[in-house]
Amino acid sequence: MFGIVKGLLQLPCRALQTPPTRFKLDAKNMYDKLKFEFTEENLCRAKTILSNFGEKEQRGALLPLMDLAQRQNGWLPITAITAVANMLKIEPFEAWEVANFYSMFNLRPTGKFRLTVCNSTPCFLRGSDVILNACKDILQLQEGETSKDMQFTLTTGCCQGACINAPVLVVNDDIYEDLTVPDLEQILCNLKEDVVPPAGPRSGRFCCEPQSGLTTLKTEPPPAGFGMQDICKTKNKPC
Repeated sequence: MFGIVKGLLQLPCRALQTPPTRFKLDAKNMYDKLKFEFTEENLCRAKTILSNFGEKEQRGALLPLMDLAQRQNGWLPITAITAVANMLKIEPFEAWEVANFYSMFNLRPTGKFRLTVCNSTPCFLRGSDVILNACKDILQLQEGETSKDMQFTLTTGCCQGACINAPVLVVNDDIYEDLTVPDLEQILCNLKEDVVPPAGPRSGRFCCEPQSGLTTLKTEPPPAGFGMQDICKTKNKPC
């Protein structure tokens, strides 16, 4: 023990000095900076959402309230999660667990335009990897990164529910379908100019009908209850 102490005393003084602090972490200042309160308009919306749930079922409003908070703030900081939890009278950690589970909630700041390239099997077979690589080249971003000007965040996701129109790209709430690289270039060019192009298929079709033209449903549908009125009528038997 004496030898250890003697050895320490022989070390240069600078070796025993506390290294200088590079930054000062002030949790209170950080919390104040991220302080969240619903705007008057969104508070009205939140109360309307809560009115759809019974007194004992208020926690059922957790998802729509957190979505409302994220739309107001751009992402979902812990202060926003806590504000929603307090409104529902649940533990903040319960709300955080839900926010951490669903990929639609962003727990860190994202760009103004959040790009999600679908990488499910149908999209991959239709070239979603080419679309993703084109996004990386045009935006100079890797998957999960956000541009320095906070305009774009590039991510991937599994299945956007538009498999027949693969490959697809989701920009915030809009889905762009039947994409080719030239289509993608035009979309990103518009977004860089703060112009949101019309969503939907880029191939010219209206929805998800066959590109070669309709094969079914070529006539007007019959009215509601068609044929039901004649079920109980006596039918004349042939002689």
